[in-house]
Amino acid sequence: MSPELLTLGMFGSLVLAIVLGVSLSYALGGIAVIFTLITVGPFGLLSLVSATFNLMWSILLGAIPFFIFMGVALASSQISRDLYHAFYLWSGRMNGGLLFGTAGFAATLSSMTGNCAASTITTGMIGIPSMEKYKYRRSLVLGTIGAAGTLGILIPPSITLIVIGMTTGLSVGRLFLGGLVAGMIALAAIVLYVAIRVWLQPSIAPGADNAVPLRDKVRALRIVLAPVIIVGLVLGSIFAGMATPTEAAGVGAAAVVVATLIRGEVNWRFIQNVTYSSATTTGMVLWIIFGAGAFVTVYEQGGGILFMQGLLLGLDVEPITMILLMQLTALVLGMFLDPIGIILLLLPIFIPIVINLGYDPIWFSVVFQLNLCIGYITPPFGYNIFYLKSLVPETPIMDIYKAVLPFVFVMILAGLLLILFPGIITSVVEWGFRR
Repeated sequence: MSPELLTLGMFGSLVLAIVLGVSLSYALGGIAVIFTLITVGPFGLLSLVSATFNLMWSILLGAIPFFIFMGVALASSQISRDLYHAFYLWSGRMNGGLLFGTAGFAATLSSMTGNCAASTITTGMIGIPSMEKYKYRRSLVLGTIGAAGTLGILIPPSITLIVIGMTTGLSVGRLFLGGLVAGMIALAAIVLYVAIRVWLQPSIAPGADNAVPLRDKVRALRIVLAPVIIVGLVLGSIFAGMATPTEAAGVGAAAVVVATLIRGEVNWRFIQNVTYSSATTTGMVLWIIFGAGAFVTVYEQGGGILFMQGLLLGLDVEPITMILLMQLTALVLGMFLDPIGIILLLLPIFIPIVINLGYDPIWFSVVFQLNLCIGYITPPFGYNIFYLKSLVPETPIMDIYKAVLPFVFVMILAGLLLILFPGIITSVVEWGFRR
């Protein structure tokens, strides 16, 4: 089978399977099996088994369940509510203060959970009632929560950045540092937009009336010191080269257990919920990895990856235009597919092209990840839109579309800034890993 026909058949079948509602992991794995039987025959299935076992032996896979456990345990404990309370005490009195606190809380929770759904839903459940009490405009509230909640797959420790490292061979530590820089810039863009809106229209986000004593603010900071230290030590040990991502994840998971034990929050129900959520999320992630790994193996063996690379490099466009086209592909697919599936399908094709064009692959991968974040809130199918709808079922879906659209453009501007000035990421990464 020619690479052209293989590309049309495999990706056309994938689109059809997704439209029919087939789970992404089963769609990818099933298509890989079918096209192996068509192109090679039954004996070709051995290559799929071999590819899956090679993925299983990756030491980086060991970091995934640990980071997932860290996030689930922190989000399931009272720590998340204490964290929001701290942001509330420090920012509530100024106009828009609860929005600033909510954006910071969502980003912090994202870094702890590495999961957009968990950070968006938890932030909404805690933050929406507080802001509605002070008559904040709902559209601005939903847009802020939806946008800041997407940063869960960008701000480390991010599961998807680990998958990028595993897929491309890039340093996970460098990806984490680059993701941290990009995440902070995206968060700053969100906060700046909110600040401008509130400055122009103070009535849409009034400040709280009651003054909070300084001792209460300091006490609130002490309460949330444990999770901040845990995340800081995990990332710091990776950035400093003291531990691999898997080792740091294991220590971080143990530290979370100790922190929740000290706070007296560990009981049988807590153990059940955290264990079940961690296991199901880990299983989902690993099955997508294995399914996508099989899909890419078949496509590569059929000459598909070389065909796509040659096709893209053969386009008569400027290198920066090629970069923009690839990033646009990530943004559009991010509206429909799970980020891990997109990473495993596209980066084996894109990264060699990026290197061939003379661009930094760490920078490209981080911006690629930011575009997946944007896809999460882009109407009409962004995942976070439906998470927001579940939080406020009485709000029409068109109102949620209108709420998130300004933040889509704000995050696109942040992405364009990082594309036009790649040194923002590359210089920090080089400085951070200078020996």
